[in-house]
Amino acid sequence: MSDNKPGKETLRVAIIGQSLFAVEVYKAIKSNGHHIVGVFTIPDQGSKEDPLATIASQDVVPTFKFKAWRQKGQIIPEVLEQYKSVGANLNVLPFCSQFIPMEVIDYPQYKSIVYHPSILPRHRGANAIAWTLIEGDAKAGLSIFWADDGLDTGPVLLQRECDVLEDDTLDSLYKRFMYPEGIKATVDAVELIALGTAPVLQQPVEGATYDPALNKKDLQQVQWRLSGQQLHNFIRGLDSSPGAWTCVSLEEPTESTAWQEIRLYGSQLFKDSSIPTGRSVYFQGNDKPGIQWENGLLIPGQDGKWVNVQRISAEGKVMKAANYGRQAESSSSAAVELTEDEKAKQEIIRQVWKSILSADVSDETDFFAAGAGSMDVVRLVEELKDKIGVTLQNEDVFMATKFNELIQCVISKLRGDGSDGSGKVEYDAIVMTVNNREIRFPHQQFINGKFMDAASGKTTAIINPTDESVICQVSSGGIEDVQKAVEAARMAFEEGEWGKMNARDRGRLLFKLADLMEEHKEELATIESIDSGAVYTLALKTHVGMSIDTWRYFAGWCDKIHGSTIPVNNARPNKNFTFTRREPIGVCGLVTPWNYPLMMLSWKMAACLAAGNTVVHKPAEVCPLTALKFAELAARAGIPPGVINIVTGKGSIIGQALAEHPVVRKLGFTGSTETGKIVMRACADSNLKKTSLELGGKSPFIIFSDCDIDRAVRLGMSSVFFNKGENCIAAGRLFVEKPIHDEFVKRVLIEIGKMSIGDPLDRGTQHGPQNHKAHLDKLIEYCDIGVKEGATLVTGGKRADRPGFFFLPTVFTDVQDHMYVAKEESFGPVMIISPFESGDVDSVLRRANASEYGLASGVITRDLSKALYVTEKLQAGTVFVNTYNKTDVAAPFGGFKQSGFGKDLGEEALNEYLKTKCVTIEY
Repeated sequence: MSDNKPGKETLRVAIIGQSLFAVEVYKAIKSNGHHIVGVFTIPDQGSKEDPLATIASQDVVPTFKFKAWRQKGQIIPEVLEQYKSVGANLNVLPFCSQFIPMEVIDYPQYKSIVYHPSILPRHRGANAIAWTLIEGDAKAGLSIFWADDGLDTGPVLLQRECDVLEDDTLDSLYKRFMYPEGIKATVDAVELIALGTAPVLQQPVEGATYDPALNKKDLQQVQWRLSGQQLHNFIRGLDSSPGAWTCVSLEEPTESTAWQEIRLYGSQLFKDSSIPTGRSVYFQGNDKPGIQWENGLLIPGQDGKWVNVQRISAEGKVMKAANYGRQAESSSSAAVELTEDEKAKQEIIRQVWKSILSADVSDETDFFAAGAGSMDVVRLVEELKDKIGVTLQNEDVFMATKFNELIQCVISKLRGDGSDGSGKVEYDAIVMTVNNREIRFPHQQFINGKFMDAASGKTTAIINPTDESVICQVSSGGIEDVQKAVEAARMAFEEGEWGKMNARDRGRLLFKLADLMEEHKEELATIESIDSGAVYTLALKTHVGMSIDTWRYFAGWCDKIHGSTIPVNNARPNKNFTFTRREPIGVCGLVTPWNYPLMMLSWKMAACLAAGNTVVHKPAEVCPLTALKFAELAARAGIPPGVINIVTGKGSIIGQALAEHPVVRKLGFTGSTETGKIVMRACADSNLKKTSLELGGKSPFIIFSDCDIDRAVRLGMSSVFFNKGENCIAAGRLFVEKPIHDEFVKRVLIEIGKMSIGDPLDRGTQHGPQNHKAHLDKLIEYCDIGVKEGATLVTGGKRADRPGFFFLPTVFTDVQDHMYVAKEESFGPVMIISPFESGDVDSVLRRANASEYGLASGVITRDLSKALYVTEKLQAGTVFVNTYNKTDVAAPFGGFKQSGFGKDLGEEALNEYLKTKCVTIEY
């Protein structure tokens, strides 16, 4: 769409430049209504045409490919004549790499403007972005200037700047700012010229620098006199191409040492106070050795600070620094067999390569040897994302330069075969044949993308509550494991790909995780059944089914988290612009209970990851198996290492360590009120970390006599016995209006008599075993107290006469308000029934609210006015009307009073894992 502002001139523009950058400038200028009268770019490289020439040819715009504009210092007459033939009144030079003579620069009516990637006059020259990083500048930027004799000294038209982030590289700075803002600034400059308002600002002499081109090898060599920060700046300033180089040896050097030259990429400042152990690496000219460890190569600065390098190249091959000098795993060299769909994707990738390289592509074609450059890497990554839905990083291309190597990398990512997209998720699997299927799951904790034993080597026996057999031994972690997991989460958040990832790409990974959970839902439900005692059909529908729904719901939120603009008083004569940013908190700790192992994990972690955080999760000690199976699926989905960490073991050790850890900035906890108070106190005493608590409940359920009694009995049964009563919102006390009280109790007993109690894997079972022995014993004690206090035990109240942790469905009547069973939560299949006087609504509300708990509540009545009145007066975070247990992933869930604070599910859950930053700009 053309932009026809009053007083705006339609310009005749000649584009002199190259690459995708110039293509985007070309398209935007044309879109604004100006005429592109000619394109001047570089000659073809073999059969490969520059994309600027391609798009111009498609638009039938005169296109010229000059190898040189001058000869022996003089402009070539034929070149000048061809240039003049297009009749331009403005030259625009985006990403121009050639020396353009002044006869061309000054020829048009409005002269020529040039894009330069620095805040002129600083960093004049060819490698401005690199020198911005090498010199440690706090600000980077770009200039659009009026072209002069090629020394970048012409008057400035406009400038833009940005902060240099601690771990910015050439690629990140270019993609984040220089590319999008450079295109926009160039186009904006053309518009100012068209409007006749373009400034001409002479560059000052003060602060001017002219840096040498970094095309000489001696300028690319690491100097060992540098501090850690200077070393980091130098390496990242040369990142991707050509790379800072040094010579190393894996053996302690002697006079006969054969040094190997390597180049360094992916530099990050190492912030951990404890230096990891690893293999010593010796640098020529430096008496301090480095350390090769699982996350890279640590290099010492002269000030005692360390820099971690993630990738190196040796003999032309890029690899992970952690793998340098080590024999590649056999699995990484074995080509995977492609499915028909994957073969089709392979041909799409081949066509993308052909388009970029303008050449035939065989399996052995090397991307860079065939003429590709760094801009082609960007193009390849973007095209593969659009055409086959795979998200690659630039480093994936640098580490898999041959076509067949990249195919293996892409297929691995599409399959989700590895935590880093490069191989299968390997672990020591427990393999069982259960529920007419084979199930496989890990038994070790999951830290930084790997399954590993606890540092102490300790394990815990996991008991099947149905028959009391030992399923397996699971790692029992400690403080050292928590420290390792938190550090992995911190690295993933601050320095890893997760923190840099586009929100939409993050959502794609979470959708993929949900799809994998869907594929494995029967296996997950089976594991949940043998581990927690959940009835299989319920586990399939609710434990697993709602978990999948939760991940899909929050995956959709990833790219919809945004701030707002706020009108504030202006600072006259200036103005103010205020806006908010919603940002992730950082490393979050999650502690979840044993009643819904996978669902409670999902309720908290999905919102946490959608917001952009990383996590250390402690599942319940007695049933951690679905959490560990989930970790395997997360790795297969491509969730980067360190984003999800699962430490298994005792809550008193691991949960406490998370609550006290100074790096953890948010703790989400579901459990008892007593433990919640301990957790909250530890969170406050440590670093005042943000906390959300979903704690105990004693949910009242008020049943009025005007109800449909069949429905009331059905809902009353579900409200208490759903999931064996191991349900945080279970109706802890039923208040039944007197006219229907006796009939209600009678019908409940009839329905209990119909309940099928037994193996949770049997499809006809309605009531399975309690989760673990200690809880079974607690239920027996709870019922004994009720009997001693004078409540009438109508049925149940004891362990079933069969192996396993089975507790009979129980009913108490004649329960008075002062009794223990009227006030305290059983967290089991125990129905507490109390009558209330007919028509006395306010009295029953007072009784219902006379509790320190306020998690959920319910009411059954045909009277809408009464229902709304009761809904308003009940002091609980959730109120069910003529239903119960009706939770949904889009509806917020959380309690009042000593049932905790904060919300799971719904949009409100995101608030628990975000912080709001307010920004005010004066202009």
